[in-house]
Amino acid sequence: MAYDYDLIVIGAGSGGVRAARMSALAGAKVAIVEEYRYGGTCVIRGCVPKKLMVYASAFAESFEDAKGYGWTVGESRFSWPDFMAAKDREIARLEGIYARNLGAAGVELHRARGVVTGPHSVRLSSHDKDLTAKHILVATGGAPFVPDVPGACHAMTSNEVFELPEMPKRIVIVGGGYIACEFAGVLNGMGAKVVQLYRGERILRGFDGEVAGFVQAEMIKKGVEIRVESDVAAIGDPTESGLAVELTSGETIETDAVLYATGRHPNARGIGLEEAGVKLGAKGEVVVDEYSRTSVPSIWAIGDVTDRVALTPVAIREGAAFAKSVFEGELTAADHELIPTAVFTQPEIGTCGMTEEAARETHDIEVYAADFRPMMHTMSGRDERMLMKLLVDKATRKVLGCHLVGHGAGEMIQLAGIALKMGATKEDFDRTVAVHPTAAEELVTMKTPTR
Repeated sequence: MAYDYDLIVIGAGSGGVRAARMSALAGAKVAIVEEYRYGGTCVIRGCVPKKLMVYASAFAESFEDAKGYGWTVGESRFSWPDFMAAKDREIARLEGIYARNLGAAGVELHRARGVVTGPHSVRLSSHDKDLTAKHILVATGGAPFVPDVPGACHAMTSNEVFELPEMPKRIVIVGGGYIACEFAGVLNGMGAKVVQLYRGERILRGFDGEVAGFVQAEMIKKGVEIRVESDVAAIGDPTESGLAVELTSGETIETDAVLYATGRHPNARGIGLEEAGVKLGAKGEVVVDEYSRTSVPSIWAIGDVTDRVALTPVAIREGAAFAKSVFEGELTAADHELIPTAVFTQPEIGTCGMTEEAARETHDIEVYAADFRPMMHTMSGRDERMLMKLLVDKATRKVLGCHLVGHGAGEMIQLAGIALKMGATKEDFDRTVAVHPTAAEELVTMKTPTR
């Protein structure tokens, strides 16, 4: 059978774009279908604008810290409209680069909604007939999840926060994961009064317990009001004084805005997958094997829609592995082991490998940890500390986990992740000469286990 394309990609996020470009460069005839904007969640309403917000919010402390180093700092004022306009220009620039790179690789671009109508066919909202392809790749990502709470229609998610015309002076953030914690730090740094609610016992569930507790304490010191074992019962209709948030405890909080950051779900419903025979899992994720193949041989899926590891660089690796497997003749599985990760809380987290809790379940370990005031703040006068932690298998001496909290943690963990990926031992760390004076030198100077 003759097909219109060798490959149709549904979704132009980071994973879909990488798969489309590599497949086209390998000689395939490729079309990509995107109903919103090129770049996906990460570029348009995720990692990139969020990191720009993190940078913007951190200047408030920088101005204060400068005084301790002899600088006379004048009155400062943050302009949300000015920041948003600059952010929008940068996002538009990046989106243009994504589109140009796809076109340069020979990919045909369709700004439309794509629905799978069969093992080899996709219906576009911009066409009155189906397009056909030998292979279909689903890369539709995820979407924010909002619980069914009375008045939830008055809340926003991480999608809408990037488009707010005005910054709220008071905000309630619901959730304890990394997205909730990142926005709590950002909006607090920009001057908003932030109350963060989480129904669990501590924020950042799934992260190393010591790291989570450390970050929570530092966030509270910076002014974020964190209430654990607390949840929303209902959100009242907007009034002149704002929104009334009723808690399950019976207390009411007055606020200007409510942001739900209570997780994301795979964006797999309503695009014809089940009708085409593609198996979905309990969370609505597309079920795939290690090579990203679905239950339908001609349909593949990568990225957050598969609910494996919901990180942009992972989706990119999965997209590259797909192209190698299908169009370069090299069956390739993306490697999901020992993935370094940065969380841009304030202070930020860098983590790679096992948590202490998980390591103790399967290994006899030593813990090396350092909790200290970084040199940066010895003169700024700021009461902010850093945490560095290595988990070591006693028998093999292999470093099982590395966890960092503090300024530059995200940058440091990228390099530490290489060492862990290579199987570095504690003695390999010890043999490495320290870079002085830096915070990172603590990674190679911790000689005695703390427990």
